[in-house]
Amino acid sequence: MEKKVMFDSSVTSSIFSLRDTLTEFLSPVVKSNKTIVVLCIGSDRSTGDSLGPLVGHKLKFLTRENFYIYGNLENPVHAKNLCETIEEIHMKFKNPYIIAIDACLGSIQNIGKVCVEEKPLSPGSAMNKNLPEIGDLSITGIVNISGSLEFMVLQNTRLYTVMQLAETISEGIYHSVLKTIGGKKIEKSKTVLLNN
Repeated sequence: MEKKVMFDSSVTSSIFSLRDTLTEFLSPVVKSNKTIVVLCIGSDRSTGDSLGPLVGHKLKFLTRENFYIYGNLENPVHAKNLCETIEEIHMKFKNPYIIAIDACLGSIQNIGKVCVEEKPLSPGSAMNKNLPEIGDLSITGIVNISGSLEFMVLQNTRLYTVMQLAETISEGIYHSVLKTIGGKKIEKSKTVLLNN
């Protein structure tokens, strides 16, 4: 059953609503001892597409057992390395639970909203890129209006909107991980660094 929930990143309580929604999805995954991989997709070279790397950057110190983060500002996961990153994840982890995060375009009234869906993400669809679908759970942030000239729209997206979305998503994930996995850190960093 596909479930779709939306939150307004300009409302402070959205962080806690997102936390509760993610906790609902993650609790059974944590109980089953499955590895959780947060895959933050996007490029730091385009304001509108930088949501994923910003979320990864904000979460890079969140280290837990069976919890890994791919993609941040230093080592983004984008169209050019997405396929090899997915391959690497499946080679390293047996049947991981993947949370895919990316920016997307939508209707004007939905700009600034976070959408959580229990289905794979289609990265690069706004730019008509043919990339593999990924994720058991997708979290998208609507950064700007869809329609025409998507490349220009992404380049001319307000950084404020993207930062607000990144803050809501990263805080929601952080509090959900505290609630489901707990507060115990592990010794060595689990943030994966990719070489571009």
